[in-house]
Amino acid sequence: MNKRVRTGTYFMQGNEACVEGAIAAGCMLFAGYPITPATEIAEFMAGRLPRVGGVYVQGEDELASLGIVAGASAGGWKAMTATSGNGICLMQEEIGYAAMAEIPCVIVDAQRAGPGTGAATKSMQGDVYQVRYGSNADYSIIALAPSSPQEMFDLTIEAFNYSETYRTPVFILSDEIVSHMRERVTIPAPEKIPLVNRKKPDVPPEKFVPFRAESATGVPPMPSFGDGYALPVSSFTRTETGRPSTDYKTHAGLVQRLWDKIEKNVDRIVRIESNGLEDAEVAVVSYGSVARASRDAVRRMRSEGMRVAFVRLITLWPFPDERIREVAQHVKALFVPEMNLGKMVREVERVAGRYAEVFSIPKPGVEIHTPVEIQEAVGRIFS
Repeated sequence: MNKRVRTGTYFMQGNEACVEGAIAAGCMLFAGYPITPATEIAEFMAGRLPRVGGVYVQGEDELASLGIVAGASAGGWKAMTATSGNGICLMQEEIGYAAMAEIPCVIVDAQRAGPGTGAATKSMQGDVYQVRYGSNADYSIIALAPSSPQEMFDLTIEAFNYSETYRTPVFILSDEIVSHMRERVTIPAPEKIPLVNRKKPDVPPEKFVPFRAESATGVPPMPSFGDGYALPVSSFTRTETGRPSTDYKTHAGLVQRLWDKIEKNVDRIVRIESNGLEDAEVAVVSYGSVARASRDAVRRMRSEGMRVAFVRLITLWPFPDERIREVAQHVKALFVPEMNLGKMVREVERVAGRYAEVFSIPKPGVEIHTPVEIQEAVGRIFS
């Protein structure tokens, strides 16, 4: 039996559940720098990892921490870091590096109110564009948005699986509310937890071409340092053999592949949760902690006879275009409550605007939406 994994049902904080999910996924190294509201992840990792044979490192800053994570991953370990929006600002160089060098890693962003230092102990959903577009130039990314401590456990495992499958950084886009919330968390037996490990080369070292991608996935196999294979880790534009190049055809082909390996596998990656669509006139689209208020608001409205559907984005990036388009084709309006001044609503409008009206219900952080606020905003369309 895998002694790494705690099994059973616990009353657990979201950040602690994230740690247990990482341990269950096979994480062997955590490197990070303390920052509210993610610090508990570092604290729990410092206690848990050494007990299961892993390594905890406090980096001198956020940039260094993600560099340590990338190095450990290239050495064959599953590795992660955790921070908040300010730390994501500092990590952007390494995020772009990991995307370009195709190094798997998991990054937790426990969002807090900003800009700048902001209200460090209060929640916001202000980083959704920062994790998607923060580093330079073109690449795609995966970001998951848990709305409960249970999902902090479950989606952390999923993040590691996606990272290993697609050789890419994957974000767990939490927020202060979900990170600090305490609820029941059930941890299944290890044999019931599906895990993915990166695909290794199936040819001898002398025949291995480092960045020759499989046609089905667009993802090259990845050896580890010490396996006896070449593993170039430069972020220069490169040929399939790993040689730097400034040739247009080489660069265009590489960047397109980095994009396509995520965007052309959207159906395998994206998930949404929905209910009430069978008879809905309008839908409330939300994610993270705000989805909890949205769910209650929709329940109240349906009890009053209003035909409202609940839609929760579990995967934020890549954006579930087709799923939201299908929703829009069945309703006359979509409402998007989120703790920012209107970010993901732009994505909803981009794909749904030609089919239905799209309305933003923004709040700039510190206070989450109440179900009544959402109900009143949506109720105007029925009045």
